[in-house]
Amino acid sequence: MQELTEQSVQKAIVVGVQLQKDTDFEYSMLELRNLAAARYIDVVDELNQKAERINPTHYLGTGKIQELKALLAGHETDMAIFNDELSPSQIRNLEAELECVVMDRTMLILDIFAERAKTREAQLQVEVARLQYSLPRLVGLRASLGRQGGGGGAGLRNRGAGETKLELDRRRIEERITALQDELEKLVATRQQQRKKRKKNDMPVVCLVGYTNTGKSSLMNALLETYDPETTKQVFAKDMLFATLETSVRNIELPDNKSFLLTDTVGFVSQLPHHLIKAFRSTLEEVTEADLLVHVVDYSHEDFEQLVNVTNETLDALGAGEIPTVYAYNKCDLTDHAYPVAYERNVYMSVKERAGIAELVEVVKGHIFGDYVKKEILIPYEQGRLVSYFNERANVLETSYEENGTRMKLECSLADYDRHRSDFTELE
Repeated sequence: MQELTEQSVQKAIVVGVQLQKDTDFEYSMLELRNLAAARYIDVVDELNQKAERINPTHYLGTGKIQELKALLAGHETDMAIFNDELSPSQIRNLEAELECVVMDRTMLILDIFAERAKTREAQLQVEVARLQYSLPRLVGLRASLGRQGGGGGAGLRNRGAGETKLELDRRRIEERITALQDELEKLVATRQQQRKKRKKNDMPVVCLVGYTNTGKSSLMNALLETYDPETTKQVFAKDMLFATLETSVRNIELPDNKSFLLTDTVGFVSQLPHHLIKAFRSTLEEVTEADLLVHVVDYSHEDFEQLVNVTNETLDALGAGEIPTVYAYNKCDLTDHAYPVAYERNVYMSVKERAGIAELVEVVKGHIFGDYVKKEILIPYEQGRLVSYFNERANVLETSYEENGTRMKLECSLADYDRHRSDFTELE
């Protein structure tokens, strides 16, 4: 999809129905506006209705439909964005009644993902999700997939032209989905092999998770720049929803010879379309493989607790709810809270000001290097390779050379220590 520019901004009215038990309605409508902005759509007005249930045929009641028609005419716009996922019949009925482009929340998020996807895997995942969403809505989607002409076989000749056309479209979409999924499976298999190799290296994996636009990618870049000032491996970071769709993995090497793999993932959002969760499941599986999650929170956001809840619900759905988690409360520079401050599993920080980076790393180290042991050992000179090994893999505190070998006081992982236990002498 060609990237949109500010010159091609469209105008739209956002529409929502507040059910009796819906306590987060105002926030969800604000988020809908932000999603529209991420799609370069200018929201010129908002129409809400309180109801006991969603109207099954038109989403809104008859009076509100007329009110929406008047708003569309008054603002001279031909687009309405609805805050829920609409059924095929609702889309069809609304387009007929309003004579405008009808977009629902799911379609909006899918469009944003389609625009942001850069890697082949992300592009495939988004296209699969969009096609799966479109399939049952072919009749209702006015601006759906490009319809191409084509003749049918003998079995289709006796049907109406519209029905034949629809069946051909469906078949093309189903074939396309199958082809995309085959290609996607090959890419997923390659990444799973990479994941297995990382596991063999015994390197702990720390995964950044959180709501979209909380600063996960910026935090990854800050960590890279802090511990490797010459790095050229920064990830894309921008102040907008869903800036990052690709999973990025970077090696963070600390000064004491400890290192871990840091993974940046796609951000979450409330009512993340199930088509997307399904399509991105292979990408999101990186989260379930982590030894520790760093949940990045926009602490300056007035509804940050709600965003934390949405992220935790998504993590539970992915099967990652039981993984140990550290909370990084970012953007404290926009609040009155003191920073940098760290206690237990919580770090208050400002990635923008690079305040709290060291504190966060100390908390992370306490979780992922908990099996490290401090030992004093004597390595025989004929096992000189172990001296090089521990100099590379351990935090060596002291080294001295004695008659029988090299004496080292060090801190290393219990796995490394046990692996070579028979090749050196442990000293008291």
